[in-house]
Amino acid sequence: MELATRDLGNIKVLAIAGSFDTFTASPARQWLEDATKTPPANVVVDLTDVQFLDSTALSILVQGMKRSRERNGELRLCGLQQPVRMIFELTRLDRVFEIFPSEEEAVRAYGYQPGD
Repeated sequence: MELATRDLGNIKVLAIAGSFDTFTASPARQWLEDATKTPPANVVVDLTDVQFLDSTALSILVQGMKRSRERNGELRLCGLQQPVRMIFELTRLDRVFEIFPSEEEAVRAYGYQPGD
């Protein structure tokens, strides 16, 4: 798994590539803990390049969402490919998370405009 991170104003973006599972999840867990330390904890997790995730990954995302909300923010997801989207639908987490087709749309949902 590879992680790419960046900040857009007060929004932190994490792009994950590869399998997001029990064996690779630790760096993502640590990044989400760090990203949600201070309010507002606005986070976008880009899953465009993830073809597989397991229950550990889902748990990490749910924990990240909870921490974000506790710190007056939101954790939003984007770029879910069909295999990953199916997992969210089967677990009904597609009803819990705000999911956007692209990073740009997820970031805009915070009111961020390029150049801000």
